[in-house]
Amino acid sequence: MIKCVSHKKVYQTQALAEEALIDARTRFQYRKHQGPVAVYKCDDCGYYHLTSQGDINPRLASDLAAGKIDLQKEANHWLDKLKKR
Repeated sequence: MIKCVSHKKVYQTQALAEEALIDARTRFQYRKHQGPVAVYKCDDCGYYHLTSQGDINPRLASDLAAGKIDLQKEANHWLDKLKKR
C-alpha cells in the first residue's frame, strides 16, 4: 500500500481521486462549505489526495448542478435502509 507523509489517503491517478471525491460527496453529509471539493497532486508522494481547499472540481460542480449528487445520496440512503432489514 502506498503511503504519504501527510497521512492522507493516496489515489494513484487523478481519475481515481475524482471518483473518490464524488463518492464521498454522495455518501457523507457535509455542512455548507465543508468537506472535500477538489483533488490535487501531492508534492511529497507524487500521487493525488482530496482537499476541502481551493476551487471546486469541475466534475463535482457539474454533477452538483445536474442534481446527480443529490440523486445518488437518496439512492445510498435507501440502500442503507434496506441493508438494515
